[in-house]
Amino acid sequence: MILKLLTHISRVLVGLLFIYSGFVKLVDPIGSQYKFEEYFSAGVLNLEFLIPFALPFSILLIVTELVLGIMLLVGYKAKFTVWSLFGINLIFLFLTWYSYTYNKVTDCGCFGDALKLTPKETFYKNVVFMVFIIILILGVKHIKPFISSKIASITTFTSVFLSLLVTYYVLQHLPIIDFRAYSVGTDIAEGMKYQEGSDDIPPIHDFMIETDEGDKLEEMLAKEKAMLIVMSNFDKTEEEGISKVSEVAKQASEQGYEVYVLTASYIEDLAATQQKYGLPYTFGFCDETALKTVIRANPGILTVKNGIITGKWNWTDADDVEL
Repeated sequence: MILKLLTHISRVLVGLLFIYSGFVKLVDPIGSQYKFEEYFSAGVLNLEFLIPFALPFSILLIVTELVLGIMLLVGYKAKFTVWSLFGINLIFLFLTWYSYTYNKVTDCGCFGDALKLTPKETFYKNVVFMVFIIILILGVKHIKPFISSKIASITTFTSVFLSLLVTYYVLQHLPIIDFRAYSVGTDIAEGMKYQEGSDDIPPIHDFMIETDEGDKLEEMLAKEKAMLIVMSNFDKTEEEGISKVSEVAKQASEQGYEVYVLTASYIEDLAATQQKYGLPYTFGFCDETALKTVIRANPGILTVKNGIITGKWNWTDADDVEL
């Protein structure tokens, strides 16, 4: 009787945790891609040959987490579900133990950008949930379909389809929910301020528009109309995308916008590059990680009014930019 009660409690807690963890990453799979790239890097797991597969890995992980959580709640294929949860949590335990022990990847990205935990907090969270999962394994016979096996099956496969559909949409556009420090409505200057009496680093702390004439960030924040064209890695920026943002930048400039092009790439002949791509605007340099955090697009478009972000678009939505 006690095992049955503990199994049902664990079923709800573990199911909801995995659904939440999967969902907050589902709305921003590129964030998980960057996290995998960090884990695969030479300074961490030294598996650099896997970096090109970071995005497929992230999508697989996200969909697996979300669907397993749903399968557990609806009671679909209980044995397969609980043992899969055990396996995936075992991987999480190793990664978070590694991060905690060796001070690598200080934010594991377990909950995307929605909830930040230290490696120590994340490791012990996974330890606690491993206990719940072991209870599920011991009490697996008590996990029955919530309504019927058919409903459980339909719910599971529907969740897989919808998860992949959302992933495709987000990759073509931008995250459905923006949990990062550069969401629409953010006052950039406020985000850069240190809180009195706190040692925490401000949410925006590595953003700049570095030029040969110095940092143009303060200048940009004071503009009534400013547009930022973000190309985090110029070498990987799609040619079609550059053409699209060039057209938008031209329209914005004609309407009184000050246009800034931000990149982390070194451009040997800046003048020739500006002319080639039709971007005769202020080119500023910024850390690549910061630019990838600003917008999940390469290139991407932001509009800023008096330091407040008023719009964000992937280059694929350039025709929808509101000026």
